Amino acid sequence: MSPKPQQHGEPLKTPPVPRPSASIMLLSPTNQLLLLHRVNTSTSFASAHVFPGGNCDAFHDGPIPPPDDPARHVNGDVYKLAAIRETFEESGILLARDGSGNLLPLPPAVIAAGRKAVHANKVAFPAWVAEHGGVPDTEGLVPFTRWITPPSPQLAKRFTAQMYIYLLPPGVATATHDSDEHTAAEFADVPTWIRRSLANDIILFSPQAYLIHMLAQFFTGEQDYQAQRERLRCFLETVPTGPSDHPTAQIPWADKVMSPSPMPGVQFADGRVVIRNEDPGPELRNTGRGGDWDRVIVSTLGPGGRDGGKMMWRTDVLAAAAAERTAEAKL
Repeated sequence: MSPKPQQHGEPLKTPPVPRPSASIMLLSPTNQLLLLHRVNTSTSFASAHVFPGGNCDAFHDGPIPPPDDPARHVNGDVYKLAAIRETFEESGILLARDGSGNLLPLPPAVIAAGRKAVHANKVAFPAWVAEHGGVPDTEGLVPFTRWITPPSPQLAKRFTAQMYIYLLPPGVATATHDSDEHTAAEFADVPTWIRRSLANDIILFSPQAYLIHMLAQFFTGEQDYQAQRERLRCFLETVPTGPSDHPTAQIPWADKVMSPSPMPGVQFADGRVVIRNEDPGPELRNTGRGGDWDRVIVSTLGPGGRDGGKMMWRTDVLAAAAAERTAEAKL
């Protein structure tokens, strides 16, 4: 993850402790993906397109494990509630069930008032949902990787971000942005988001680029939407997760932890760099946790952290880089 670098003062000598946070890859009934466009003054992911989500908050979400507790980097109720609450605050979509097991239907005026009250900490989110006859649908969240911001002398913030997928049932797909952090909330086909990123029409940071490419394998446009969802569910339950014999291939998708960083010694003549994802970050190194060795992001980095990267197999990228070096040596 790549929050906005510090702009003033001395570089940070001690890396900040990662803040617990959570985000949702929210799919519409027709499997379109919701992204929010952050304002350019945001302190994290400025001007980027992001999944709805944000920091865990003990007032709303319950006790947050302290920095030295292993549970701080493990999926749990505090992360689930934060993901659902932040999605509600940022998009107006309430992922809560009524007594019949259906998504809780509330009038737009009630939703709008609730967003303001929860955001202002006037009422705890679970209590507000209960007042209206529902419970947050934590069971509907499908965990799909965790991302820890790699330490950097220039970064004032780091996150330990639990990612989820949520598949909306028919009849629910209206999102509106909040007035503080975002300028737009838009559902679009997953391949459309990739095309816009590669054309530098939007900014995606490495975690978003990786995850959207993963979703694009299954959500390819107007087809049998339920069949697409079933293929995704099957994929998420499959181990090994890649073709290599690297230990990370034996880690289920729900448990993978990634701290993306440039691959040393691998860079193309046109300036593209390779972002690797197998390292879980310093907090979890040598614990048996890990990410994805097999897949990398080949990325073009520009002003403001613009990332038009695409996901590729690591072995293919290394072969292409070696071929380029061989060709250059013959000149």
